[in-house]
Amino acid sequence: MIKEYKSVTEIKGPLLVVEKIENVAYGELVKVKIASGETRLGQVLEVSEDKAVVQMFESPQGIDVDSARVRFVGETMKISVSREMLGRVFNGTGKPIDNGPEILAEKRLDITGQAINPNTRHHPEDFIQTGVSTIDLNNTLVRGQKLPIFSGSGLPHNQLAAQIARQATVRGKESFAVIFVAMGITNEEALFFQNEFKATGASENAVLFLNLADDPVIERIITPRIALTTAEYLAYEHDMHVLVILTDMTNYCEALREISAARNEVPGRRGYPGYMYTDLATIYERAGKIKGRDGSITQIPILTMPDDDITHPIADLTGYITEGQFVLSRDLHRKNIYPPVDILPSLSRLMKNGIGKGKTREDHANVSDQLYASYAHGRELRDLVAVIGEESLDELDKLYLRFADEFEGTFVKQGADENRSIEQTLDKAWNLLNMLPEAELKRIDKQFIDKYHPKRVKGGKDKKPIAEAMHPEYAAELLPGSSLDTSIAVKGKKKKKRV
Repeated sequence: MIKEYKSVTEIKGPLLVVEKIENVAYGELVKVKIASGETRLGQVLEVSEDKAVVQMFESPQGIDVDSARVRFVGETMKISVSREMLGRVFNGTGKPIDNGPEILAEKRLDITGQAINPNTRHHPEDFIQTGVSTIDLNNTLVRGQKLPIFSGSGLPHNQLAAQIARQATVRGKESFAVIFVAMGITNEEALFFQNEFKATGASENAVLFLNLADDPVIERIITPRIALTTAEYLAYEHDMHVLVILTDMTNYCEALREISAARNEVPGRRGYPGYMYTDLATIYERAGKIKGRDGSITQIPILTMPDDDITHPIADLTGYITEGQFVLSRDLHRKNIYPPVDILPSLSRLMKNGIGKGKTREDHANVSDQLYASYAHGRELRDLVAVIGEESLDELDKLYLRFADEFEGTFVKQGADENRSIEQTLDKAWNLLNMLPEAELKRIDKQFIDKYHPKRVKGGKDKKPIAEAMHPEYAAELLPGSSLDTSIAVKGKKKKKRV
């Protein structure tokens, strides 16, 4: 028999204190009936002797100490899951908001999920194509990986998230789905995401969970857990490869801080609770691939760094748990470059496992290393030019400066609707490397230069492929007979003589 308690003694923000309780467990689901007859959901957050602290998932407004009736259900919070969830839109608590019918449950699963035994984890090694060159080539996403995007206020992370969700695919005929989770977003942003998915037809293989800014803050705590439970069902019951995009984890952490303050807990760094690392790990570590199962869960959490501070606790702790990061640059954004991914501080620690012959292409690793090194050198020269001026540089250094500009203007920059295959991305990279003398391609194996270099493929000194990929003012200088073409040849000869 389920007992009903009228012993609410305190209401503090989203928390209720209930006394004189019996046989109540941590994490147990709670139903609170208010004077109007409405029933609201909550969860036991803390139990001590005959007292329980209940965390409300809905607004505490209207709950009165004298009239509130509390029932402890005797089970943890569960969600009804089904393959029919694909193509549907839900709110932060898992209720449909797309005017469609209720979901007919195939299973009811606990939203906290189950920890994956490390011994049963399969090491991620399969490539996911996002269609974004800076990700696919330089910071490759691998199935089962958790790879966050570090952004800042006002940067186009929502646009990038929607583009990845639309374009992401696995190579082959395997089933693929996207679960998009938005926390603390505005109504305008919610409409943007829904329209983006509908316009491209991507909504058929996607599930959207939208927690709005005017929804109860506490709802943000359960939204990612409900979404990940859905992802686990599709991955491990229906053998699908699921990409989960979580935006914005900063709003989630702010909700954690608000609850911690309401409980009068001793704050940690910058007021965030000391257990935030553990809490984030319970979300991020649900990504992965299990041995003997065909499905997988890949995560792309997105967070906005306050004041663009990468050492902020949210970004710092996320970096400890995940396997790398994409970093969006405000400087690139000011140059009107989209997506403004800065490859220098970005990293994918599992990239080497998902690229190469049979996965992407045999020259992938070498081309990525060479692009990174050449762009980094060009960025260093920009700082030098600010001190001594461009006139003090030799022809090769000027060429590296132009390479850095072209890398940002033609490789990093791509349309929000432009979906590049990995082959197109690699070819575009080779066209850029054609700007440099072959002697400078020190990080690429000679066999790949012979096979893929535009000069070798097209024959002789034909520079039309790179000219087509460049800005008009630079393209003319690369064509045969130009001053830049001559300077490259001379520089190359001088280098050979010195060697």
